[in-house]
Amino acid sequence: MVPCPQKLQLPERGTLAMKHQPGALTLSEDDRRVLGVWAADCAERTLFLFEVQAPSDTRPREAIDGVRAFARGEMRIGMVRALSARAHAAAREVGDPAAVAAARAAGHAAAVAHMAAHARGVAYAAKAAGLAAPHDPTAVANEVHWQLGHASPAVRDVVRRLPPPTRPAGMLGALISDMHTRLTENE
Repeated sequence: MVPCPQKLQLPERGTLAMKHQPGALTLSEDDRRVLGVWAADCAERTLFLFEVQAPSDTRPREAIDGVRAFARGEMRIGMVRALSARAHAAAREVGDPAAVAAARAAGHAAAVAHMAAHARGVAYAAKAAGLAAPHDPTAVANEVHWQLGHASPAVRDVVRRLPPPTRPAGMLGALISDMHTRLTENE
């Protein structure tokens, strides 16, 4: 007969064993709340491009609503992270490139609850705007201009604490790098 092991003693909630320091790409929960609202606003501007292509698919909208709820303290990180994954799944299931980019913007906005660096994913909203208006050479620039103009001083302060993005690859990488540079400039 095997002896019954003693009851396992877990550390109390809030002890060092349960806490972790936010990393350079994660930042604090308060920082992620600030960025989450801005990222949701940016993603929501092009969300209609997805909703026109997949009117019954609410996953990207739920992701945006989820990060807003997180920012208000009404939803936990894990749930918002799951909503982010669902928005990215929706992006994989729609065929239109602008709709894909719009769903990705929503997925990245929600992912800000988990990691602040996902705020860079608002570049997908600018990409969606450009893909939706291929004959308008100003579509991407206009969306980026709105995003930058909508970034509050608090958003800019948080972005300044993120490390610069890795070397850009392609249009999206260039948008992310340019956005980071412009958000971190002193006004």
